[in-house]
Amino acid sequence: MLTYLIIHKKTAFLVLFNLLFCSLQAQQNESLRIPTKQDTLNGSITPERIWWDIQHYDLSVKPDYLNKSILGKNEIEYNVIQKKHSHLMQIDLIAPLKIDSVFQKGKKIEYTQNENIWYLKLPQKQSSKNNKITIYYSGKPTESIKPPWDGGLVWAKDSLNRPWISVACQYKGASLWYPCKNALYDEPDKGASISITAADNLIAIGNGRLKSKIKNTATTSTYKWEVKNPINHYGITFYIGNYVNLQSTFNGEKGPLNMDFWILDYNKEKAEKHMIPEVNITLKSLENWYGPYPFYEDGFKMVDAPYIGMEHQSAVAYGSSYKKGTNKKGGDISNTGWGKKTDKIIVHEIAHEWFGNNITAGDIADRWIQEGFAGLGEELVIADLCGKQAGNEFMNGRFRTIGNDKPVIARYGINEDGSNDNYVKGWAVMHMIASIINDDTKFREILRGLNHDFHNKVVTTGEIETYINTKSGINFQYLFDQYLRTIKVPVLEYQFKNGVLNYRYSNCNQNFSMPIKTTWTKDDWIVPTVSWQSFKVENDVSSKDLKIDINYYLTLQKLD
Repeated sequence: MLTYLIIHKKTAFLVLFNLLFCSLQAQQNESLRIPTKQDTLNGSITPERIWWDIQHYDLSVKPDYLNKSILGKNEIEYNVIQKKHSHLMQIDLIAPLKIDSVFQKGKKIEYTQNENIWYLKLPQKQSSKNNKITIYYSGKPTESIKPPWDGGLVWAKDSLNRPWISVACQYKGASLWYPCKNALYDEPDKGASISITAADNLIAIGNGRLKSKIKNTATTSTYKWEVKNPINHYGITFYIGNYVNLQSTFNGEKGPLNMDFWILDYNKEKAEKHMIPEVNITLKSLENWYGPYPFYEDGFKMVDAPYIGMEHQSAVAYGSSYKKGTNKKGGDISNTGWGKKTDKIIVHEIAHEWFGNNITAGDIADRWIQEGFAGLGEELVIADLCGKQAGNEFMNGRFRTIGNDKPVIARYGINEDGSNDNYVKGWAVMHMIASIINDDTKFREILRGLNHDFHNKVVTTGEIETYINTKSGINFQYLFDQYLRTIKVPVLEYQFKNGVLNYRYSNCNQNFSMPIKTTWTKDDWIVPTVSWQSFKVENDVSSKDLKIDINYYLTLQKLD
């Protein structure tokens, strides 16, 4: 019997991380870049990180639009989780931002800098719980030129040429704009608050619920927002612009869910006609498949953003066209027509509230966990609206967009992202698992079980694999290993000789043995391996080519 381990945020994760880090060498090849010391300091659990556990961030920021600079502070509450530990605390903050001063209990704390890593020299004696450190910082943060892909502050203008500010930083992390522990494995257990100071003619939006608005001077006000739930570092965000507020209520599995839509004033009518109905449809479908929306305490928000979209927790960024489909030519990446039945960005980014925010990969190398399940969410919503076959055809249409440039899972411990295939190939993995389980009720129970049993937790690929294997009663390790850890697409080779069909898998791992549906067998299933197998076929179909079900990402090759 397989067993699985539920990890609560950081504690057991630290043990597993060392095992993952040891796999670094095994994943390397000559084409991979050599990690720098900064990569390791940023991406690994260092001695200066491991001893403290984030409890809460209380962040304050004052962006300067004209100078593209920021002035801020972060009060970090933390617990000590190791009796013997380093007297140094590692804080991450990417240049040209700089720490100006640090205080603990009213006393100034010394610190040193190693490029983007800062070491605070704390007193040896620390309380086991409820310690606080306050960091003041300033400078010109990295500007994102192609948000959200390159990461940083976004100093934009809306279509009326008015200031519009936001941030997107998933790949490099939140240390692009505030001092933090830039590590996905550790999230503030008590949530976070963010206070944003903005010009009086603008409105500032943050995560969670609005706690206060304070008038500072004749020209600025400070908005304080707060989330109660744990939140990953890149999920913390802010938006400043000419917003108006639309409110609605979703009657969900846990009761009424408050929904706020912060829309640029000229988009109000579009939001009323398009966004609010699409969000209701999406939440209903995703709650059915994934379980209750994870953050009822913090409400739900969708905010107009100056980039395509991002899964900021309880403050989802939307920058698409207020139309179904996508902004790309034709509006449907799958080329099946089914992609035009929903607003892709609304569905994909909301799905991240379950996978990405509720369940978070503890290392960005495992980002497929977040993107693959969000892609699956796109399919499930389409299937609920248009039927299961529509969902299958939509997924099949996306197979052609898989690039197989490098493995989906990257190297651990160096903050390295994997292939962009983590979106569609990760989704394809879950789609094929659903097809093999061949029981929608059981598959739904697995998806809901993941969000229940791993609620507000960080996870590894290994944990997700073991959980699915256990709950399904099927060992899918061959499938995970093939599609997540290699770039090889399995080939189903076949040939006909004297009324006999011979077949096998090639271009795959030795243990690859995936059952598939075909047109050639009485019960529609065969289980090829890397060894040749055969069976007799009926004379009336012997001249037809073998066909497999559309739900499998394979290549067919007929041999003479």
